[in-house]
Parts: sequence; structure tokens; C-alpha cells
Amino acid sequence: MTSLSGCLGGGTPFPSGRAAYAPAGNGFAETQPGTTAQSSAIIGDLAARRSILPQGGAYDQVAKAVLAYQKSAAQSELLVKQLTAKAKSKNWLPSLKPGVSLTSLGDLATSIVLDQVLFDNGAKRAEREYAAADVELAAVNLSADYNDKVYTALSHYIKARQAEAEGVAATQAANKLAEYDDIMRQRVEGGLSDMSERRVLAQKLIDMEATEATLRDTVRSETAQLDSLTGGVSVRGQGIEPLKVPEPLPEALAIKTAQGTRNLTVAQAKINRAGLLPGLSASASVGTGKPDVGVDLGTSAGFGFGTGDQLKAYDAARQAAQQQVDQTRQEAFQDYVTLKSKLDMAEAKQSRDAGVVAEMEKSLSLYTEQYRLGGRTLMELVNQFENYAQMRQDLAGQKYDIALIRLEIARRHGLLVDGSVI
Repeated sequence: MTSLSGCLGGGTPFPSGRAAYAPAGNGFAETQPGTTAQSSAIIGDLAARRSILPQGGAYDQVAKAVLAYQKSAAQSELLVKQLTAKAKSKNWLPSLKPGVSLTSLGDLATSIVLDQVLFDNGAKRAEREYAAADVELAAVNLSADYNDKVYTALSHYIKARQAEAEGVAATQAANKLAEYDDIMRQRVEGGLSDMSERRVLAQKLIDMEATEATLRDTVRSETAQLDSLTGGVSVRGQGIEPLKVPEPLPEALAIKTAQGTRNLTVAQAKINRAGLLPGLSASASVGTGKPDVGVDLGTSAGFGFGTGDQLKAYDAARQAAQQQVDQTRQEAFQDYVTLKSKLDMAEAKQSRDAGVVAEMEKSLSLYTEQYRLGGRTLMELVNQFENYAQMRQDLAGQKYDIALIRLEIARRHGLLVDGSVI
């Protein structure tokens, strides 16, 4: 796999630690983008990011299996951009090209033409910046692609574990309802209850068994989808693991994409602007005759009545690109606040529901004792147990919902894959 720490080519290594991050007031760490072939704040940021998946755990096993099995078109695209940037890094050197002309006598004259730009208003430099920004954007796309792949696989893994946990609770409930159904059958045979109560209880048992079957199907479906992403690699120590999201968070990958796009737009505006301004170049032609040397002063685009407006349009494009970065940063922060609020509410609900289930378990024990003493009917006990079983099943799945929210936060901020792996 391509390493982000050297993907611009010909430059010094990028920082590998958290020093690339700077605290920001909105809870994110922010870095300033760079566009030269020697350094890039965007790529340095990506390379410094570390996965929050516990090393060696089930999540880590799934992530490694996905990255080993899945093919990424974004990786090939990054390689193309790297080679392009490497080629552009030498665009300041003179260029050689063959020349063929027809003389007045009808003979063909061949020559070698040497061109060297002396002054171009920064056009060549802007071309190098454009190529470097193209690499930055490709690197962000690759990081997002890998994080998305790992997130998709882990979401299938977590949903399979969730269905298993809820299935265990449903099976226990079905077994208990089967015991109540057997008691009801005996009461009907003894004339203590009528068939209507038996039918109601039998329907409750059928519904619970249907829930069991649905959850088993969910486990098979999620596992099959996970296998399709990992090549069927088995995961040892199956279960879910706590994910600790760092504070402050690094900037969301959406912001990095906007920054890369901005750098690309700015570089293109510089190229276009330089084309409207006069530049100076020298050329020399060496052939069979006397060497021909010349100097050219002019513009590549030419002057016109709209030149002034074109220059203003390029400046406006640069401002618009920066405004898009600012807007994306605001949207990313709002998305984080929404997810964080959702996470807080889910954790609070889990805590409340755990207390409710504990109280319902006590009430169920009381109902059972009262039923044995004749103070409650069997259907009252069954109804109480049904409410308890549903609440217990919901509680069994809540920690997996919390894990999925944390996983989504990590995905958006590129924390599911090490930058060194990318």
C-alpha cells in the first residue's frame, strides 16, 4: 500500500506524531493546508492519524481483513497523481523538442529547439502547486475510501453481534413462555382456564418464536455481508470493544476534501491569471545551419476587453473556494454535535433502561409469588413477563447502537485506519 508520508514525491518525511494537530475552538484540531512538493499539511495530518480500534482485538482483525481483501480504485488514482506531481516538479527545466521545416528550395531542414521560460508570472510554480494539490485530494479520497470500507465491515460485524445478543434474550423469553403455555394447557385440561386464554398465550409464544427466527436470519445476513468484504476471514474473540474517541478530534475528512479542492482551485486560478499577463521566454534552435537564438515576450491567452473582468473572476474563485472550506467546517461541526447528542442520549437511555429492567425483574418475582399464592392469574403473570422480556431484549441491543454511533464519529474523522497503513 502507498504510504501517505511520501506521496508527494521528492520531499522530506512528514511528521508522524500528534504534533501536526493544533487545538481549535470548535472541538476539532485544525491544520493549515500546504501545496508544495516538499511538504503538505493535509497529507501530514492524514499520515499522523492513528486508528482508535484496539490493537489485536476483533475490530482490528476485521479492519485488517478488509484492507487486505478489498481493492481500491482510489489507491491507483493516488499513484497516478503522485507520478504526475513528480513530473511537474521538474517543469522549470528547459524543454527540448525536434523541429522540421521546409526550406525555400524544397528541402527538409531538421533542428533541435531548446525552450526556457525566463519569467511567467508564476505559471510554472502554479502548475507544480496544482499537481501537489491533486495529490493531496487523492490522498484524502484514499483515506476516506479505506475508512468507509472498514466502517461498512464493522457495522455488519456489530449488527450481527447485536442480533445474537437480542436472539439470546428472545430465546430465553420463548423458553419461559413455553413453560407458561404448558401450565396453561394443564389448567385448561383441569377446567381451571378456558381455551381463549390458551389461544392468547399460544399466540404470544408464536410471536416470540418468530422474533427468534428473524434475529437468526439477521445474524446470517450480516455475517454473509461481512464475509463478502473480508473474504470470509474468521474473527477470534468475537464481541464488541469500547472505542475511545480522542479529544480534540482531528478535522473531519470532509473538511480535508474541501481544503484539497480549495488548493486545486487556487492553483488553477494562478495558472489562468498568469496566462493573461506578459511573460518572457528564450529559445534556441540548433540544426544543420547557424544556431538561431530568440527571446519572446507575450501572453499565452492574449489581451482583450474582458481581461480585467477575467482577473477579478479568478480572485473571486479563490475566495469562493475558501468560503466552501469554512462552510464545510461548520457543517462538519454541526454533524459532530448531532452525533454527540445522539450518543449522550443513547447512553443515558441505556442507564435508565437498565434501572427499569432491574425494577421490572423485582416486580416479576413478586407477581410470580402472588400467582403461586392465588393472588394473581396466570395471564397477569404472562403479561408482566412479556413486558419484562421486551424491555430486556431492547436493553441487550442498546450497547451495540452506542457502538455504531461511536464508529460513525470515528469514520467521519478518519480514525478507523492508521495513516501509515494508507
